[in-house]
Amino acid sequence: MTPPNPYAPLLAEIPVERREVVVLGGTTAYWVYGPETAETTVIAVHGFRGEHHGLEPVVAHLPDVRVISPDLPGFGETAPLPGVRHDLDAYARWLREFAPAVAPGAVILGHSFGSIVVSAAVAGGLDTPRMILVNPIGAPALEGPRGLLTRLAVFYYWAGARLPQGLGEALLRNGLIVRVMSESMAKTKDADLRRFIHDQHDTYFSNFADRDVLHDAFVASVSNDVRQFAPRIAQPTLLVAAVRDDITPIEAERRLATLFPSAELVEIDDVGHLIHYETPAPAADAIRRFLVPSAPGTR
Repeated sequence: MTPPNPYAPLLAEIPVERREVVVLGGTTAYWVYGPETAETTVIAVHGFRGEHHGLEPVVAHLPDVRVISPDLPGFGETAPLPGVRHDLDAYARWLREFAPAVAPGAVILGHSFGSIVVSAAVAGGLDTPRMILVNPIGAPALEGPRGLLTRLAVFYYWAGARLPQGLGEALLRNGLIVRVMSESMAKTKDADLRRFIHDQHDTYFSNFADRDVLHDAFVASVSNDVRQFAPRIAQPTLLVAAVRDDITPIEAERRLATLFPSAELVEIDDVGHLIHYETPAPAADAIRRFLVPSAPGTR
């Protein structure tokens, strides 16, 4: 039986519409939450192996904000970009085309791998008044507290790409491995919330187009981090970081904040890399406070 979504009652109060737009020759699916008359629009970019559903708990706590949440190319309901390798440059170019096409001048938010994509796009010229990074990748993943697990993941994705196609796809979509990933990231002791998190990963973590896209995106996620782009981002930036994040330790997030010309760091206790699932309310509170100065005249 599907575990109940603890954020469903809040989400039910927010209007949502699915839309599509052609970007770089491919069709991007995206969802628009909240009132069209909202003073502020936020474009929210999800993390690796995720899709737009993952950020819905945060959206649920921002009913007065218009949030546009796309599925990244090759994930969820968005097809891969035609004829390109899905590396960081491709994703950054996609975002630089997608954002002005659907909401020029919107605030840009990225979670996890999305934080790298957003930072690369903004450093590369994407017009935005403010930037928000949730669980930002602020240091090389291979150097984090779970560096050994990351190295195992490198082998896992390499094997999935090199095995015969049927075996490779089966390995990459293996439910047991997905559950191990989910268990390693969840910090909450709430049994109902853990069941919900695992169900979300079981349902959406394997919604990738093919193993080539997944491998390319994985390589991009572990070969880059936000630090390389931070000094070139002049816009006010909010970092929402987790004290118990196993991918980027909080000490690295504190150092990351000093690399931006203008950055605010909000630390959330007793949570790891799943702020969007475990502590969306504190994250949304920080986002709301950060958005207030940019509301007038921001779409």
